[in-house]
Amino acid sequence: MAEHRTVALITGANKGIGRATAEQLAALGLTVVIGARDAGRGEETAEALRASGGDVHAVVLDVTDPATVADAAKWVEERFGHLDVLVNNAAITGSGQVSPLAALDQVPSTVDVDMVRRVFETNVFGVITVTNALLPLLRRSPAPRVVNLSSAAGSLSIAADPDGPLAGLPASAAYTPSKAALNALTVQYANELRKEGVLVNLADPGYVDTDINDHNGHLTPAQGAAVVVRLATLPADGPTGGFFNADGPVPW
Repeated sequence: MAEHRTVALITGANKGIGRATAEQLAALGLTVVIGARDAGRGEETAEALRASGGDVHAVVLDVTDPATVADAAKWVEERFGHLDVLVNNAAITGSGQVSPLAALDQVPSTVDVDMVRRVFETNVFGVITVTNALLPLLRRSPAPRVVNLSSAAGSLSIAADPDGPLAGLPASAAYTPSKAALNALTVQYANELRKEGVLVNLADPGYVDTDINDHNGHLTPAQGAAVVVRLATLPADGPTGGFFNADGPVPW
């Protein structure tokens, strides 16, 4: 029998934490598929990682466009026949402000509801679209893993703490609730798929220097990706339905 090739697909992987995750998984010997909205940027990233010795490919994938999601799933099936790791990394803040955690245009009483819808379309509904399209391929894996990228902002305990790390920041009706919804959604997937051996977890990468916060984060993308990679490569007895950062479990 041919040796099983471990295949990972990462959405929004042409830059930031997604790219760093792709680089680290490729270094571990996984075959990595870069999901990117722009074909040129995706292929450029794949070429760069191949130059470093990785088995890396690119596919057009816009999480808000079901047609591209379906095409990407078909491409993975035709090329590899299965999928072992899905990293739902793609996300938007919906805000033109410097940081989604300090966005004055997301104050609930004055927020643009259409912006909230756009954020949920990517950060929540996009995860459902991608996960459901790729589940048939994940079910063919001997060790399927799903990692959803969340944030400490999605923790109700942290957000509600008047003396916590988010204290003093403006309230958010878009980005923060989208991550809280993603957390709840992830637990539901974990509950459904636990009996099938599919481990589904949430990663909080921390405040990482990326485009999403205008490069104000204090962690490198590689540092932020470390917890994602750890959850993507869990052993069979690893956790499912959990929320983790580099230091361990994050409070709900």
